Amino acid sequence: MGLMKKFFNQTRKPEGTLGKMMLSGMNSGHAKLADWGFEHLPELSPQKAADLGCGAGRNAGELLKKYPHASVTAMDYSSLSVQKAKEYNQAMISAGRCRVLQGDVSKLPLEKDSFGLVTAFETIYFWPGLENCFSQVAGILKEGGYFLICNESDGTDKTSKKFESIIDGMHCYTAAEITAALRSAGFSEVKAAHHSSKPWITVIAKK
Repeated sequence: MGLMKKFFNQTRKPEGTLGKMMLSGMNSGHAKLADWGFEHLPELSPQKAADLGCGAGRNAGELLKKYPHASVTAMDYSSLSVQKAKEYNQAMISAGRCRVLQGDVSKLPLEKDSFGLVTAFETIYFWPGLENCFSQVAGILKEGGYFLICNESDGTDKTSKKFESIIDGMHCYTAAEITAALRSAGFSEVKAAHHSSKPWITVIAKK
């Protein structure tokens, strides 16, 4: 495996020196996409929110700012991501408003029926079986809670399809595919939006 391929494969589960390099650019590199995704949320006042596939922790930090009365759980499959997300959100962890956990979205180690909002930015590309993982998310959401998915790829753009061929286990889903999996997982309302000039998509589902 060439060095470039090894580097981009860190997107899936950052580890070691290359993983640290990947994570160092994630917070800034995905900021505009994440902020665009956040704009699509309805007015909410969740007491508990979770960011799954939290990477280096920036979006969990944005949830803490956006909802100053909420506690936020950040979770990632990568132990290195967990370490970096803890460093990024250390002040809020110390204040008792944030926790960062290592976990698997296919069997979420989080409290059932307790979250008002769950977010997933640039991560479902790697989730092992969308319908099962989405069912897990539905299980931790309160009735009426929301699930926000935000992807840089709409599943058809050439650049992302190229990365799909480079990065092991990556799959770029269309909004229609995501919507179908959410409905199969039991979400009652699903709404998708596409950026006006970029292949970005956001899908918001209500339990």
